[in-house]
Amino acid sequence: MRAVQYRKYGGPDVLEMTDIDMPVAGPGDVLVDLQATGVNPFDWKLRAGHLSSFFEVEFPVTPGREGAGVISGLGQGVTSFSVGDEVCVMPRGVKSGTNAESVVVPQDQIVAKPVSIDFVAAAGFPVSGVTAWKALVEVAFVQPGMKVLIHAGAGGVGSLAIQLAKHLGAEVITTCSATNTEYVRHLGADHVIAYDEVDFAGALSGLDVVFDTMGGEVHRKSYEVLAPGGMLVYVIAGPVEDLAEEFGVKRQLAIVDKIGPAFTAMADLIARRIIVPQIGKVLPLEDVKQAHEISQTGHARGKIVLTV
Repeated sequence: MRAVQYRKYGGPDVLEMTDIDMPVAGPGDVLVDLQATGVNPFDWKLRAGHLSSFFEVEFPVTPGREGAGVISGLGQGVTSFSVGDEVCVMPRGVKSGTNAESVVVPQDQIVAKPVSIDFVAAAGFPVSGVTAWKALVEVAFVQPGMKVLIHAGAGGVGSLAIQLAKHLGAEVITTCSATNTEYVRHLGADHVIAYDEVDFAGALSGLDVVFDTMGGEVHRKSYEVLAPGGMLVYVIAGPVEDLAEEFGVKRQLAIVDKIGPAFTAMADLIARRIIVPQIGKVLPLEDVKQAHEISQTGHARGKIVLTV
């Protein structure tokens, strides 16, 4: 089968299309023929070697952490799915990359594809959706009436986090570029801070929750806008400094593990049209280098998806 691979750390040029052996479903696994696969910042950061201290890789690496397709094979003991089922996949670890024609995934890392969306949208929500759920529901425990700031609201994670926070009853504030203000308002943001026009740290205060997907200076300034006892929840995106004690707030990393409940919950909200996946650029699998280049800019609107 065709697959994207890289044999060393480096820039987008290390990515290459290659032919590899078709994977085989072992006990408890499902073989999925992919129709589309998502591209996330994690993919290029891993490829560039930025995450080498967190994740051990074995070259060659097939990138991709999510996808959607049709089940073509079942391993021994799989009873939850059947051949021909349309599904979304989110394999954990770094060995089962989805930038390929097929992938083998444990059955607990698969959900039925919501019938309300196509394969492209289905491939673009798993990582962003599960990350948003983990951060807002399982870590921050967002409740009705809370004031929640979501950074990078126009991005893959932010665009779903805005919708989820609104569904949870929060008053939602988000940061984005000035060109994306109307877009994030359409997603449900109550207040928008254009970071290229206004410093959010000088404009906000007394917030219950901040969801940081950026790190660096954004992370440092986020402590300043929280109310005493507030929660800064974050994902690994850039350097972070723990100032929680200094500001009298809580701080916690949203770890994307034990994904089953979050994956199922987000798929259900999408099936009920409460949340709509936001797809930006759609490219063929062969244009994976371009997809990584776009992702690296940090200014992609919605998710980047590769069709297989």
